[in-house]
Formats: sequence, structure tokens, C-alpha cells
Amino acid sequence: KKGRELRAAIASGEVDIVVGTHALLSNGMSFKDLGLLTIDEEQRFGVNQKERLKLICNCVDVLTLSATPIPRTLQMSLSGIRDTSTIRSPPPMRKPTISYVQEFDEMLIKDAIERELAREGQCYYVVPRISQLTEANEMLERICPSLRVIQAHGRMARGTAEDNVASFAEGNFDVLLATTVIENGVDIPRVNTIIIQNAQAFGMSTLYQLRGRVGRSDLQAYAYFFHKNDAITEQSAMRLQAMADLTELGSGFDVANRDLEIRGAGSLLGTEQSGMAAKVGFDLYMRMLKKSIRQLRGLDLPVVPRSNVILPAGEGSIEAVTEVIGEDETYLIPESYIPDAKERVRQEGAARLAESTQSLVEITNSWRGTNGPLPAELQNNLKALHLHTCLRQLGIDVVGLDESTGDCILRSPGLRPRHWAMICSQLPRGAPPKGLDVLFPARFSFTKDDTEITGGKKIDLEELLINPNYSDEEEEWDALDEEEVEAMKEISSAVNIKSLSEIEISNYPRFVVKKLGKSVKEGSRVDALLKVLLPPSKVVFEKQQRDKEKAKVAAELREKRELIAKQKKEQEKLGARRMGYTSY
Repeated sequence: KKGRELRAAIASGEVDIVVGTHALLSNGMSFKDLGLLTIDEEQRFGVNQKERLKLICNCVDVLTLSATPIPRTLQMSLSGIRDTSTIRSPPPMRKPTISYVQEFDEMLIKDAIERELAREGQCYYVVPRISQLTEANEMLERICPSLRVIQAHGRMARGTAEDNVASFAEGNFDVLLATTVIENGVDIPRVNTIIIQNAQAFGMSTLYQLRGRVGRSDLQAYAYFFHKNDAITEQSAMRLQAMADLTELGSGFDVANRDLEIRGAGSLLGTEQSGMAAKVGFDLYMRMLKKSIRQLRGLDLPVVPRSNVILPAGEGSIEAVTEVIGEDETYLIPESYIPDAKERVRQEGAARLAESTQSLVEITNSWRGTNGPLPAELQNNLKALHLHTCLRQLGIDVVGLDESTGDCILRSPGLRPRHWAMICSQLPRGAPPKGLDVLFPARFSFTKDDTEITGGKKIDLEELLINPNYSDEEEEWDALDEEEVEAMKEISSAVNIKSLSEIEISNYPRFVVKKLGKSVKEGSRVDALLKVLLPPSKVVFEKQQRDKEKAKVAAELREKRELIAKQKKEQEKLGARRMGYTSY
């Protein structure tokens, strides 16, 4: 009953944040307006589970957190399909864990435990299977008779494992003998030695997570990876070698990268989370993948979370100003239109987050239906929001006036000739909007000089789509990767720019609306910008929506094929079993 009530509250939108396990994947779950999906410990989820979450609701932003992402996820980040950021700064006073990879040796285990106990510490002893706990316990009692050992594993009675770990944390025992249940969520600073038996049986992510259980104080920590020579394979040997090599703090990304090289990247469109890329080699495989993605994704403009409009008199700005500290002050909606403060803030938040001008129109139409006609002040403010929506769609991070010429400059660091060619091909007459020029510096151009594409004039789309500056040479594609990274850096710092004079604007791709500062009177510049920016931004949004719909359909078809294949396999097994019974 409690579960039904909770599911109903989630479906109706009464609950804002849902924290759950795999139960959120069940078919009985529905969400009113799911906007953000955060997956912690991403390496512990399967592809089918993550794809199911994304299919629950359209337009879901997905944030995955992992110390060691699975090869498939890491490859999607490295190849540009997903954005990634890494945190490499360790907490203060931490030291890298010293790691040893050895063949199983009882005397080495005894020395390691006695050394830790001599400095009044504690130890973890980890085995891969529950069935091996009894044997390991007997071995520890034999080599160290006075040792106080307590166990923890997943098949204990409810609450027993947690109680045992808590008792160990209080210092009542010397060694915690456990399976991988301690892989996550255990933080005991006094434990600075971990011994892993049969390490060849663990995956690289698990080994890294287990090693992270120690070294959580300013004391030197030690990790021992013991293996059996007769059970080791080529891949397990490579995993253990990686654990011995990659010992620096914050090396989880490097560990995941090595895992990607060892196991391969799996299938981007299927369900395999790893797979061999050895046939062509990892580096060549990644280069081929990046080139293919660039050819397929014509409108892969970088995401601009926030555009900085620095026109005179604050025109086009949507910055909210709080006059009284501690009180909410909304910029967009007058208090007289929506008196309730919380509802006003909520509605403004929805308007600010609108991903297209069409979505913004739908939101304002709902306001009309609930609160009546829009006041003039609100209509003017909405124009600025429409402008910012267009700017984000076109990858524009900074807008300002050139004081010498009066031209309006709109910087778009990630814009490339191929992007503009594809956008213009979808516009009326295949020409860019009149009054909106585009300038590309020489390094992004298809000529040796800066290239200017004049608005209102037809352009040679083929010439823009094929850029001879980038051939199959390795160095040139590396340079292209570096340019994309630099573009994202510029976008992230754009909010701090106060004037166009602070940046060397000639170094960046940019849109130009000539004489906007001189020929258009103050108060009408937002209207003038919207006139030229709305058509291309609409093209970008519609293309992105089509791509999302195709991806959704492809995912649904893939799930259906997998279900049919699974049912067919089960039927074949059932048939074989019946045949066996008949023959008997």
C-alpha cells in the first residue's frame, strides 16, 4: 500500500526528487515531468537499465557519476557523444596507496597484517566468493592465532552485515573478512591495509574501488593483490598490471581508460558494455569513430548553458537583481500578474529553462489561460528570454556592440562552416537570413584567409561542407579535437566577460549584425536580433528533435528485437527439454 501511494505521488508530480534503486526501472513507474536523471556508481548498472530510464520520459538530462566508468560509457565520452568532466584533486593530506601484486603467499599475508596491527591499525581481507570465506577464516586463524576476525557478506540475515561492519569500525576486531559488499560506502580511516585474495577473479573497476577503501586518512596505506598463477589469464594479468602501475590519487579515469584498452568499447547502439577493438587497434578505432561522428552529426554545436548579453542599457539581459537580501526577486513576471511568490518563481524557472521558442510560447499560453492577458512589462521581458533561447541554440555565448563600427557581434566559439552550411540548406532559398553575416577565422575556413558569408546571398553549400583543411592525417584530426576543447573552455568563461574589448574577437567564429548600435534605436535591438536569429535557431531545434525521435525509435526497436530474440531462445530451450522428456 505504501509503495502504491508513493508511485502515485511520483506520477502526479507531488514529489520533486526521487531517490531510489533499480525499483525506479519497473514498468509500473511513471513520472509527470522527469527532467534530470542522476546515476551514482554508474558502473554497477547495465545498459538495458540505463536505456530504460531514458525511455521513461523525453528530453531527460542524464548525469552519471563513477570513479571508473564502464568501457562503453567512457568511449562515448572520449568520442564526443557525451560530455565529461573529471575531478582529480584528492582531499588534503592523502597519500597514494602503495600496491603490491604477488602470487598467493601466506607468510606475506601474515607480515602485512602484523605490520598494520603494530601501528594500531586494522585490515580488510577480501575474497571473491562467499564459499571461500570459511577457508580464508581458517587460514587467518592458523597464521595469526590471536587475530580477531569478523565477517560481512551479502547472504547474512538482515542487518547482520551492517552490524558487523559497525562493530569492526568501533575497533572491536582486527580484520574484516568480507566479499565485495564493502566495495562502496565503507569509510573507516583506521583501516589502511587491504588484502585481496584471488585478485585475478575481480574486474578492474572492483579492484580500484576496493583499493579505495584504504588510504582515507593521512597514514600510508597498502593494498595487496594476491593471485594464483594457474588461474590467471591474459586479461586478468593486464588488469593486475594496471593496478600496480596506476597508483596515483585520482587515477580512476586512467584505470577506466586502461580497462577500455583491454576489453574494448562494446557496442554504442547495442547492449554490450565492453568488446574487443583489437582488430584495428584502440587508437585507430577511436580516430575512425570520431571522424564518423563528425560526418553524421552535422549540427553538433556545443551546448551553451548561459549566454552573456552585454548590450547598452542592459538590453536583452535576463539577470535577476535581488534588492533585499534573503528575499526572492524575479526579473520576469510582475507580482501583480502572479501574486504567489513560490508559484511566480516556479513559473519563471520553467520559462528560463525552455529549450526552444516554441516551448516558451506554450508556457506563456498556459499563463494566459490561468492568469489572463500578459501585461506589457511581461511581454517585453519575454522577448529577452526568446533571444537567449535562440542564442543557446546557435552556440552563441557572448553578445555585444563594437563601439567603433556599431556592429553587433555574437561570438559562437564552436560554430564551423559545415554547421552553417547545414543550417542554411534548411532555410528558404537556401540562403542565410538577410542582415546576419558570419565570419570564420582562417584556421576554420576553407581558404587561407578569413571567410565572410553575407546574409541574404546564396552560398555554395558543397564548398562549406567539405573542408580540405582536415584530411586523414593524424595530426590534423588531433588539432581539430584540441579546437573543440578550447571552444568549450571559452564558453565556460564567457559569463565573466564585461566588454568585447576584453577578448580578441577576431580569433573566433562569430555572427555580425551590421550597424545595429547606430541604425536601430535603443529598446528595439532585441526585436532586430530576434528577426534574424529565429529562423536559423528553429532549424537547429527541429533537427535536434528529429535526431532525438530517431534515437528513441531505434532504442524501442532494439528492445523489441532483444525481447524477441530472448523469447525465441527460451522457446528453443523449452523445445529441447520437451524432446529430452519425450525420448526418455
